[in-house]
Amino acid sequence: MFESLGFVETTSREASVWLGLMVGFLFGILAERTKFCFRRSLVGEDRREAMGVWLMALAVAVLGTQAAVALGWISFAEHRFLSPSLPVLAIGLGGVFFGAGMVLTRGCISRLTVLTGTGNLRAVTVILVFAITAHATLKGVLAPLRVGLGSVTFELGEITSLAALPGGGLIWAGLIAVVCLFVALRSGNGPVMLLLAALLGLLVPLAWVGTGFILFDEFEPIAMESLSFTSPSAETLFYLVASSAISASFGPGLVAGVLIGAILSSVTFGSFRWQSFATPRQTGRYLTGGAMMGFGGVLAGGCTLGAGLSGVPTLSFAAILAILSIAVGGLATNALLSRAAPVTA
Repeated sequence: MFESLGFVETTSREASVWLGLMVGFLFGILAERTKFCFRRSLVGEDRREAMGVWLMALAVAVLGTQAAVALGWISFAEHRFLSPSLPVLAIGLGGVFFGAGMVLTRGCISRLTVLTGTGNLRAVTVILVFAITAHATLKGVLAPLRVGLGSVTFELGEITSLAALPGGGLIWAGLIAVVCLFVALRSGNGPVMLLLAALLGLLVPLAWVGTGFILFDEFEPIAMESLSFTSPSAETLFYLVASSAISASFGPGLVAGVLIGAILSSVTFGSFRWQSFATPRQTGRYLTGGAMMGFGGVLAGGCTLGAGLSGVPTLSFAAILAILSIAVGGLATNALLSRAAPVTA
């Protein structure tokens, strides 16, 4: 579709940077206002309200994404989430690692990116460690380990997602959305908070359609992607240190947009506060958690957004396994920390 929009000097890849900036900017504002975080929904003191926000966003993301598939705008047939060879060991182990890391750092990577925009220096440090580890796992010294773990697969055949089961994608999307909405509406959140969560969830199909349909150019194709922070964080780091050798894309645009949106929101609403580490022990805990998330996010095929909020709407078994593994890792780590001596959070 991109070639029909009349752009002459702008390529689809360049346009995707602006799309990423826009989507990220909106996400930064909405996530800062709603305190959107998968960790909070699992183990936070306000987990009931946080889960309501997360599931409201997921309900809209699932319905919007599958509606776009039904309209023929996008297709996940060739997407990595729907590969017939499911790397069960990598996804399961990676999810547990990521879940453990997000508990140690008191936030998944998307939440920490937003917190960076509110003046949280702990979040900045974790993001740097996360990006370095993710890049090392994708293309560096940890890549052989990733390849080895990814070689252990389970063959799914033609049934790679819920959409391939009786009923089809829209029916399964509707069932997931109904369950999510039922929990969200009983979570104790007010209408305004749920509306903001719904708008946040709408960004998922917006990005899928934007990169997979509106910016589709058969002469210069770009990857179809949505909200995610694992690969985009690694790409952003690489772009920052080698921008003269590579060009930006949707991912770095998304990360930059989130930071700008979060800064604007926190300054506007008075939630901007400089924060840093309190003790060396706390520093070590956060650094460890950041590395675990970077390694685990790549193995699992995404973070709580990439494999969760954006991945589950594809209805793929890989994404569902990833978000469930992240939840298991988070809950198990929180239980272990609760039994140990209290540490400064």
